[in-house]
Amino acid sequence: MMKNFSSSPLHGNNQTHNHIRERNNRKYSLLLSVLPWRFSLRGYGFCMSALFLFCFGSLFYQLNGGPPKILLDIRQYLGSSTYLNDHGSIPPRELPFPSQVVYNRVGKCGSRTVVILLRLLAEKHQFNLFSSDIHNKTRLTKHEQVDLMTNISKIPPPFLYTRHVHFLNFSRFRIEQPVYINIIRDPINRFLSNYFFRRFGDWRGEQNHLIRTPGMKDDERYLDINVCILENYPECSNPRVFYIIPYFCGQHPQCREPGVWALERAKQNVLENYLIVGILEELEEVLLMLERLLPHYFAGVLNIYKSPEYKKMGNMTGTVRKQTPSLEALKVLYHRMRYEYDFYNFVRDQFHLMKKKIGLKSVVKAPAYTPTFLRELALRTPQPLDEDEELDSDLEDANSWLVHP
Repeated sequence: MMKNFSSSPLHGNNQTHNHIRERNNRKYSLLLSVLPWRFSLRGYGFCMSALFLFCFGSLFYQLNGGPPKILLDIRQYLGSSTYLNDHGSIPPRELPFPSQVVYNRVGKCGSRTVVILLRLLAEKHQFNLFSSDIHNKTRLTKHEQVDLMTNISKIPPPFLYTRHVHFLNFSRFRIEQPVYINIIRDPINRFLSNYFFRRFGDWRGEQNHLIRTPGMKDDERYLDINVCILENYPECSNPRVFYIIPYFCGQHPQCREPGVWALERAKQNVLENYLIVGILEELEEVLLMLERLLPHYFAGVLNIYKSPEYKKMGNMTGTVRKQTPSLEALKVLYHRMRYEYDFYNFVRDQFHLMKKKIGLKSVVKAPAYTPTFLRELALRTPQPLDEDEELDSDLEDANSWLVHP
């Protein structure tokens, strides 16, 4: 006889265990369905917190004109780590790429030469070049400063803006400060180039002087440079010959007054706000430095500068009918420009120091001798020379120290 096991006590126990197992499985599956949801909420909250901190930090950075102090502290802490000891030297990194560059070019310091190069480079490297045609508005009111800086900041980066204008302090008006570059030259050479350019133009055609100075009378146009200097004409005296320093000092009214205050402020701005200030007497080395420091703007600039096609254009920018003043006039002019020479020597020393740091060897030759009157008319002289004071004329050739472009 066959036994019916379905009604046996053992079968009942097995059925009870199956029900318990199924209940546990349902609870476990329900728990698994809930746990991932909890983790997703935490991850979402973490991402939103990180995004909030990033936005807050970015806002704080821009409002204060730099990184928060805590980031500087972290950077300083990381900089003292022992990574170098454990892993060797870090591979050299590419120089940073500034996307906003301002070239507040100084008049008669090779600016037209550089602007021609920039036009060719902008087409080659696809950056936005804005070259202002305003030449006689270097000093601005506060309202004009804000308007100009706001317009500059709206240019799509990367851009390079250039204009004859005195230094603008963007950060003073809570606008992002761009990178500044510039070039200057020997102050007396710059003055002479400007003096004759205003009267006779350049090799593009002497008729240009009629366009630039249509109101200039013939007696002023053909005024002898020695008469202008020795008889203290306004064009050859302060504050007109105090020209280069205001470009670096800024828009403060005192920047236009020849003196130590403007000189020291100009030096400070060079150190704090300018990536490079070169000297025209070493233009090829300036271009090489720009190529190293701003490759996205100036890569290949030396090849263009040395090309025969460019030489044809560049040779048209030289001032014509330039004359050298007498030795007596040069001495008087040098003394009037003593602050300009102090600044020029400072910039030249800074430029040579930068070349040394980057590893460029200077090919500048030292002068055969230093003219006596340059040593005698140092900045320690308390008062300007009187116009009728006799000056020694121990140098026979005034051209021996004056560098001609």
